[in-house]
Amino acid sequence: MNSCIYGLMSIKTTVKYCSLLKISCRHYAKKDSGSVSMIGGAFKKKKMGGKMGAVMEKKVLPVETDPERLVNFACGTNIYKTGEDVQLKPHSEYPEWLWSIRLGKPPPLEELDPDSKEYWRRLRKMAMRRNNQLQKLKKF
Repeated sequence: MNSCIYGLMSIKTTVKYCSLLKISCRHYAKKDSGSVSMIGGAFKKKKMGGKMGAVMEKKVLPVETDPERLVNFACGTNIYKTGEDVQLKPHSEYPEWLWSIRLGKPPPLEELDPDSKEYWRRLRKMAMRRNNQLQKLKKF
């Protein structure tokens, strides 16, 4: 019986010792941050940046205002630290189709040729949108 009691006591002490170890090493991987705050009467360190990380300040990019430069160069095309922007060529050096590109809204379905892929893709897209809207209106 005595051996059984001593065994239980040794188990209790080991459990207490293990729980002390868990408490002391539970926060070993947390990073230290620079600021300190008072919460509940004890000093605790604040996290810098929160969940999203450190906040980066926005860079203000310079805007080109020189009209001569705006007419002769494609401003903002230089991606290197050195060098300059791409110089624009005369209109005659660009292909003719470039000046006839439709920049507004796409043409309506009635203006498209029914034998083209673009027509059938647009028709399928419209049908999918209609079906999705009808499915949203249904109850269970």
